Formats: sequence, C-alpha cells, structure tokens
Amino acid sequence: MPAATIDGIKTNYEVIGNGPPLLMYAPAGFDATLDKWKTQGVYARIKLLDHLPQKYTCIVFDRRETGQSGGRVERITWAHYVAQGKGLLEHLKFKRAHLMGGCMGCCPVVAFGVAHPEMVMSMVLYWPVGGAKYRISTHKRFADHLAYVDQHGLAGVVSLVMQEGKAFNAEPRGGPWASVIRNDRTFADAYAKLDVGKYKQLVTDMCHTLFDRDTSPGAEPEDMLRSEIPALVIPGRDASHATSAARYLEECLPRSEYWDVLPEGQTEQTAPARVLEFLQKATL
Repeated sequence: MPAATIDGIKTNYEVIGNGPPLLMYAPAGFDATLDKWKTQGVYARIKLLDHLPQKYTCIVFDRRETGQSGGRVERITWAHYVAQGKGLLEHLKFKRAHLMGGCMGCCPVVAFGVAHPEMVMSMVLYWPVGGAKYRISTHKRFADHLAYVDQHGLAGVVSLVMQEGKAFNAEPRGGPWASVIRNDRTFADAYAKLDVGKYKQLVTDMCHTLFDRDTSPGAEPEDMLRSEIPALVIPGRDASHATSAARYLEECLPRSEYWDVLPEGQTEQTAPARVLEFLQKATL
C-alpha cells in the first residue's frame, strides 16, 4: 500500500476508483484507519466504497497516529489533521476535491473547509460526533490515560501497548499515540523517555483543545456561518453522534442540506444514492 511523508510523518493511503477526487476522513475516533469505511458500524452496512468509486476517485487514508500512519508527540489540533489531508491532496496533485468525513472525521472536514475553502468542492458530513455525552466520555478517556501515566510512567504505557496491542479507542490507558508505539520501536523508545510533567500538560491541553464544546467540534460557528461550500449533513443518533450535533452543523453551514433520515433508514439502497446525488449536484 502506498505511503506519503507529510510534514515529516508517514501517511498510509489508498486511491480507489475514477472521477473527481473525494478525500475521505475515516470514522472510528482515535482508530480512524482507512479500512473502517468497510468494517465500522453503519459504514459496513451502507458499503459506500462499493458505490462511490464508480464515479469518484476515493482517497482513503489512516489518519496520523492511527493504523500504519506515523505520528509525533505534540498538542494536536484539528489544524494538524487538516494539514495531513491537504498534504495528501498535494502529494497526489489534486488542487480541489470533495471532502467526506465519518464520525470524528467530520471535524477535520469542517476545519478544512474553513481553512482552505478554495480547495473544497463540497463536504459530506456523515454521523458527526458531538453532544454532551460525547464530550464527557472523551474527556474521561484522556483522564484514564493520564491516571495510568501517573501510576506507571511512560515506560509503563509502552509496556501496556506492546502487551495489549490496542488503539486508544479500545484501550484508553494506552493514550493517543498507542498505534505509533506499537508499530515503531524507535518512536516507542523515545516516547518512554519524555518528560512526564510536560507530557501530561500537553495531553491535557490537547484534550481541551479538540473537545471544547457540547456540540460538534472542529471549527468556530462564526467561521462556518461564512462558508459558501455545499454540505450534506447525515445524522447519527447515539451517545457519540448526537442528532443535535448534526442539526448544529446544518444551522451553521449556510449551504447545507440535511438528510432527515434516522439511522435505521440509512441502508445500502438509500445512503450511497443520497451521497452520490449530492456529489453530482456539487460537481456541476
């Protein structure tokens, strides 16, 4: 599988299909690997990658710190995820593209649209994360990791990750860099030697920067309200994907369309057709 180096970090990616480019930020939170478009929850059911590549060049990738992509210990913001996607488009020599995000992938898509509107043809926001329960549970995930660091140190985190082999989503104690620790021995050795106090402050700041509100994070409402990019918002309805978060994006994005269909009505027969209808209209 091909890889690109973007800002010094490896990005594992795949290009599927033909047609206008569609950059796809994967679902699954802190385990946003490209395969999740086929294996994760609703996406396994609706089979977007069986349909979208027939008309679009679908660019799927492991988000930094997940899967086979690399990472770097720093206070990650949505802008870092935007930079990865932008760098991948530039690597593939695409000047403009449609963007699609699933789950937490919606956040960098909206942030991308605000930061680089000239590059974005449209945005598809499928099951955007958000809601009070999501913020609370995500903050707890970071707190569980920091508590483990307090008790076992960073070398203990490395030992846990090597033993369990799980991403941050599945094992909070392993922290946001678990996948990189597991895949890169040099990174793991350097991680274990970091200053614990500085690391804890960095992780705390990262959590509060990324998950700072009880609705869908990623971009400020004042910036979204000025957006001229067509957007399709498709709601989820559970503790991590509050319907209120989807409605918030509909409200803040002036050129948004809201597909008012409950998750059980989002099937392989209905969902790809709705996305393709939107993309075709936005491509014209």
